[in-house]
Amino acid sequence: MGALEQLKERYKWIYAFQSAESLLQWDLETQMPPKAGEYRAYILGKISGFVFSQLVSDEMGKLIEEAEKEAKSEEDKALLRFARIDYDKYKKIPPELWEKFSIETAKAQRAWEEAKEKSDFSVFAPHLSKVLDIVIEMAERLGYEENRYDALLDFFEPGMTTKKLNELIPSLREFLVGAVSKIEKVADVEDVFKKWHFDVEKQRELSKKVLRVMGYDFGAGRMDVSAHPFTTTIGPKDVRVTTRFDVHDLKYSFFSTVHEGGHALYEQGIPDEWRGLPIGDGASMAIHESQSRFWENVIGRSRSFWEFFKPHLEEIFPQFKDVNVDDLWKSANIVERSLIRTEADEVTYNLHIMLRFELEEALVNRKLNVEELPKVWNEKMGEYLGVVPEKDSEGVLQDVHWAHGTFGYFPSYMLGNLYSAQIYFAMRKDLDVDELVRNGQFEKILGWLREKIHSRARTLLPGELIEQVTGEQLDSKYFVNYIKEKYSRIYGVEL
Repeated sequence: MGALEQLKERYKWIYAFQSAESLLQWDLETQMPPKAGEYRAYILGKISGFVFSQLVSDEMGKLIEEAEKEAKSEEDKALLRFARIDYDKYKKIPPELWEKFSIETAKAQRAWEEAKEKSDFSVFAPHLSKVLDIVIEMAERLGYEENRYDALLDFFEPGMTTKKLNELIPSLREFLVGAVSKIEKVADVEDVFKKWHFDVEKQRELSKKVLRVMGYDFGAGRMDVSAHPFTTTIGPKDVRVTTRFDVHDLKYSFFSTVHEGGHALYEQGIPDEWRGLPIGDGASMAIHESQSRFWENVIGRSRSFWEFFKPHLEEIFPQFKDVNVDDLWKSANIVERSLIRTEADEVTYNLHIMLRFELEEALVNRKLNVEELPKVWNEKMGEYLGVVPEKDSEGVLQDVHWAHGTFGYFPSYMLGNLYSAQIYFAMRKDLDVDELVRNGQFEKILGWLREKIHSRARTLLPGELIEQVTGEQLDSKYFVNYIKEKYSRIYGVEL
């Protein structure tokens, strides 16, 4: 067996342990008894540390070096390209530091859940400080040219820098703040998704219905409930999603489900034979978010979607029979200054991300202390969105990401929104998207995404992929045009 085949076999062997780790993490967030948290953190730390040590071992380095001489096909060349990128990056982090990171983030996850339930940031703060210290040490070991935060951004969006984000954000923020001000002067929409009490079991049925409509394969996945909705891939043909329910707001679960369904469709579209290999993932987290935001917003909040889906909604919740399509569409697209990121509309959502980016960049560069977070968070919410949280659970504790140690992830959501709009305009050159959605022909939309994005997995860097799919590099004008086109139509105001 040549070095290339040995390398593939070794990756697949390591992936077996990663699958076990993913299953334990999924259980931690969905099924695990609360008192089991400390030992679960220990187990996850040990498995993660072992996996990491194998991925950065000298033996792995030698196999990659030998395999690079054998690669002939484009697939194998891509595999070796990303194997080299990953190995050279992660080799800089000691396995014992990675193990420590895994243990502390698992503990932080439980502390965050308790803190959020009690709405008490002080419960979470000591754990966040420990996680932040480790993250900063990792960033220092990884290295960076201009900003420590860049080393962390590279985990999630290779090629992106703090400087590029700071160049992108000001004009986008100005447009969005202005759009919110114009819309709120004319907005007068009754939210029909908050009009009644919505039984949880019926909501569960509705969530499963929309996942099936989108093309999610329940034979290769399942849907559960968690404090913070997420998607996880356990292994080939095992891509799981979670959602959450609110009996007073149907949008709460519905759009969380559609969002996670978008992630899951991407994962289910990655070739099974690539699982465990460096090319067997999404191109980046921003590309991943482009898929979830595309399904959640571009498709799920379109008028044509509600033309199609209204009968399915009525079948489960008959009270919607007397609600017209326009009211459903407008209710799905209410623009308002709100506290919670995951419930934010398309116009205000990126403002929530800009706030988080600024805060975590300041934390990572020691320009802001953990203890100051609630106060600064509230100040920036007032500045950006004109609303201030009255309790920590609606403010600094609303997201789990920092408990997971994923500093550098939040910009992926904003970039994902921008990518999704650019992808949408490219898709419209090939397909009559509105007509397909109106007729429930989602398989053609999914087929386009599978061909252009999903099946390519991680064979290209995100910048290379978006250029191949759309013909140009990322450009925020498509998102701006999308918002103008859609919300001018909904609210009858020029944006």
